[in-house]
Amino acid sequence: MDRQDPVERARPRIRDDTATYPHPGTGTTAGAAEAEEADRVTAEREDALVAAVVKAVRAAGGHAGSVFLRSEDNRSIVLAATCGASAALLGGWRLIPVNSPIPVAEAYRSARTIHLADAGATMRRYPQLAMALPYAFGSVSVPVRAGQERLGALAVIWEASPGHEGLSRAQLRHLRAIANRLGAVLADLRARGDAFVYNAATVPIEVPAPTAPAVRVGLFDWRLDTGAVGADDELCAIFGLTPGAFDGRADTLASRLHPGDRVSLRATARAAVADGRVLARRLRIRADDGYRTVELWGRVPDGPGEEVRNHLVGCVLDAAAGAAAVTAVERLRDGLFSAAPDGRVGYANHSLEQLLGAGAGELLGRRLWEVLPWLSDPVFEDRHRAAMVSQQPTTFLVCRPPDRWLTFSLQPDATGVTGRVAPAGPPVEPGESAVTSSTSRPGPPAPDPPTAQAAPARLGSIYRVLQLSSSLTEAVTTDEVCKVVADQLLPAFGGQHLAIYVIDGGRLHLLFRTGRHDRFLHWLEGKPLDTPLPGTETLTSGVPLFVEYPQDRADSHPAPSVDGIGAWAYLPLIASNRPVGTCILGFDGIHHLTTKDRGILTALSGLIAQALERARLYDAKSALAHGLQNALLPHRLPALPGIRTTGRYLPGTSGMDIGGDWYDVIPTGSGVALVVGDVEGHSVAAAGIMGQLRSAVRAFATVGHRPSAVLAGTNRLLVDLDPGLLASCCYVRVEPGTDRALAVRAGHCPPLLRRPDGTTEVLDLAGGPLLGVDGAAGYPETRLDLPRGSILALYTDGLVEARGRDIDLGIDDLRASLAHATAGSLDDLADHLLRNALHSPHRSDDIALLLTEYRPE
Repeated sequence: MDRQDPVERARPRIRDDTATYPHPGTGTTAGAAEAEEADRVTAEREDALVAAVVKAVRAAGGHAGSVFLRSEDNRSIVLAATCGASAALLGGWRLIPVNSPIPVAEAYRSARTIHLADAGATMRRYPQLAMALPYAFGSVSVPVRAGQERLGALAVIWEASPGHEGLSRAQLRHLRAIANRLGAVLADLRARGDAFVYNAATVPIEVPAPTAPAVRVGLFDWRLDTGAVGADDELCAIFGLTPGAFDGRADTLASRLHPGDRVSLRATARAAVADGRVLARRLRIRADDGYRTVELWGRVPDGPGEEVRNHLVGCVLDAAAGAAAVTAVERLRDGLFSAAPDGRVGYANHSLEQLLGAGAGELLGRRLWEVLPWLSDPVFEDRHRAAMVSQQPTTFLVCRPPDRWLTFSLQPDATGVTGRVAPAGPPVEPGESAVTSSTSRPGPPAPDPPTAQAAPARLGSIYRVLQLSSSLTEAVTTDEVCKVVADQLLPAFGGQHLAIYVIDGGRLHLLFRTGRHDRFLHWLEGKPLDTPLPGTETLTSGVPLFVEYPQDRADSHPAPSVDGIGAWAYLPLIASNRPVGTCILGFDGIHHLTTKDRGILTALSGLIAQALERARLYDAKSALAHGLQNALLPHRLPALPGIRTTGRYLPGTSGMDIGGDWYDVIPTGSGVALVVGDVEGHSVAAAGIMGQLRSAVRAFATVGHRPSAVLAGTNRLLVDLDPGLLASCCYVRVEPGTDRALAVRAGHCPPLLRRPDGTTEVLDLAGGPLLGVDGAAGYPETRLDLPRGSILALYTDGLVEARGRDIDLGIDDLRASLAHATAGSLDDLADHLLRNALHSPHRSDDIALLLTEYRPE
């Protein structure tokens, strides 16, 4: 027999997903075969997730990684697998709304790689994430896709001091390849029937970071009748033998033992034949400095035939190094402990028990801040989290009541934290915090020593409040506030429906609703506040109402039922002691909200109310301001023979003020004038100046002034008004019947001309200075040829200017878009040119566009 065969038989059996498994009963039924296939597909998915996250951490040189997959309702991405970071450590990040302004959600939404080299990059690009995790680390988030379909995202973090360069391009390419392979595998498994649903109840796969073993284990298969031994490389190393040189004989192994134990080894073989197993038989193996004690464990396999009964399979355990380390640690006067990534204590020496005043039975398997009231302040948990995320040591001072001060030092690696606790004196400076960190990482200041014994809010709860409050600060309009609330609350608490009612005229009116029920809570619409309904009673009492069972609503809070919804949370929205409205969450079926959940929702309702009240004030101000601006713009353009025109105005989507962009079409005695202008700034004053300039241009053009005189007169008017604002303008007078035009420009973007054959050019016009700079400035005219069937485009810089990009590139992009557009009408063409601007959520400038098609009869 080949001596390698016993070794393979001795190794632990690993599940083979390609094997067939017998089903109990007389035969394999179709249902059993389907169940086996489902198990096989599940196993392949789990193996693919594990392989991807482990390879990603290794490729990035990081210490932790996670895979998030999209939820069934597509509202969230859910933690599916982690390596080096436990799910408990991630806390509130196990389920992330897809619209969250954090890198992993952004990678999923945009299908782009988000690379943040260090904490500085995180702070600049994702301040909300930096607020929730103010630690020194770098990260990369890569989308997981199958073709164009988004399935999730993969994230890796690493230790990063300020100025860290991050990952190389090769590393980023490798990570994208890993994510793409995972996406392909998941898509293939889905095609084979994998229907696993990811939601708030999903238990993620946790893969520990690799670590050096404290106990060495060697495997063997000993043929008792012949003395042949199959051994793995680890067993050979334990016996001090070179694996390739081991001859496979039991006598060779015995020669490495203490002389007195060689007889014991033979007795072990006889006992195995008689008893069928060997338990913890101690043997002494020769070492450089004497002998080392190991343990032998084995059993005779069950099965028919003498061939099987002549085998002893098992392992040799070498725990001497671990035992010596424990002995050394126990001698120390300082307290030492080892904690897993989630903070659970796995080892504590005797000195730690004395310093903390707690026995090993209380500490092992639990987190220190859960066992000891004086460590229950969230700051201690935050220090542990900081050490794990940043992989930077941290030291802080804690007071054990009544007046005993202890120094905690945490030394992290990817597998957990080693903690050292030593006696210390009180803080030197009067009034210094009870928990004083010696690290330089950014973060909130430490609070005073906790004195109350009540359990404080956990960090996951605090981060949830921070995340929503940070998102609400960026929401400006009521629509944005409502979307943020829906995106954050529903995934966080497992809800499926949300409605927000606001008070208007003493009655409730629906402001926002999401969920599959079109008439969700329609019976609240228009109800006075004194109506005895749950949504109104919460407002009048100021106390939230939680209904977890349908019968609770029927018995105590009568209200019309909604099919499929069994639980509710009614949150009063009260800002500055004034009721604003009601936020209502609906849950499919029975849903239990813990005391912690209720406390968080109550805290969040106040944030929502303040944001909603601020947004309603903004909406009112914005409506008034934009109403003023719209009143200053032309409501319709004149119909002219041989000339078709269309205009568009888009206000900026960020910022609270209005702009001074305008366009106009003015019939004159000798033709028609086309005008586009832009007053600098965004304010009511800018809009007012815009109205005055538009009126001035119209007046000068109507009386027949040449284009140069129109702009010269408008310039003198603006200088005389002296508003402290400048303006740009482009003025073109088309002369029907001549196929020509005269154009003049005051610091404005050059117009574009698309000829009948589709060729498009940027017109090179002579120009003068901005209006309002010099009252004596002149504005030279440029004669243009307008072929019949050509299109002239006038526009303001908001359409072509973008932060960090040269405006000339924007103008050329607009020229190319105009040249290649296939729109059927002038209105369709205008919409095409504004398509990208319409979908930009952060457009800081206004846009005016005027298109003119020249088709004289």
